[in-house]
Amino acid sequence: MLKKRIIPKFLIRQGRLVKGVRFHENFREAGNPVSTAKVYDAYGVDELLFVDIDATPQGRPAVGSIIERVSEEVFMPFTVGGGIRTLDQIAVLLASGADKVCITTAAIEDPGFVTRAASRFGDQCIVVGIDYQRQPDGSLRVVSRCGTQPTEIDPVTWAQRMQDAHAGEIMLCSIDRDGTMQGYDVDLIAQVSERLEVPLIASSGAGTLQHCRDALEAGASAITISSMFLFSDHSPIKVRSYLSTNGVSVRAQKGSQS
Repeated sequence: MLKKRIIPKFLIRQGRLVKGVRFHENFREAGNPVSTAKVYDAYGVDELLFVDIDATPQGRPAVGSIIERVSEEVFMPFTVGGGIRTLDQIAVLLASGADKVCITTAAIEDPGFVTRAASRFGDQCIVVGIDYQRQPDGSLRVVSRCGTQPTEIDPVTWAQRMQDAHAGEIMLCSIDRDGTMQGYDVDLIAQVSERLEVPLIASSGAGTLQHCRDALEAGASAITISSMFLFSDHSPIKVRSYLSTNGVSVRAQKGSQS
């Protein structure tokens, strides 16, 4: 059985690490992304996720210069997302040191792009992000363009379609839970994981150690954590130790602070 992964999530705005709530509320600056990445590298986390949240609104790809600096300082796999729309942009990010890219809005606007990207760079390099939100009628719908453009797409159906398009991983991100630290959307995680063969990454909502366990036991292959690491005393070491003690199969601790 594949071991579960712990992935710190970095949101980058104007070159700085930030964190908000529900994508657009209460942004707080949280430091330098490169130095913070070095700390997590020392903790021995499994991967890192960087999302340039200015990229899509500004009509540009994620900033490669930050990625180059991170790749010089850390020795773990990391994924980069934000504004990716062309194969050439993916090539630049991978050449800058990224191991994977996360495609979200472009997958909705041009689903064939995911297939072309997987064909050129390999399925293992392509993560499709699914941002979704609960609607007034209670239904869940995918939202594009950094949570500003509603669609009529059901997230479960979309996850299956993106798997069929050869995405190597799917990442579910609940806009309603983002930054709230009130727990992952375990119901949807369970629904989607039952229908996928590729790994599922659960994002948005981690606030306690139990939340992390809940998401993984619901079927997620990995969890991303942002606010809980930045604004509480929980560290990757605590999360890994708790999960291991409670029967969740996680990778052995590595890094200089293990």
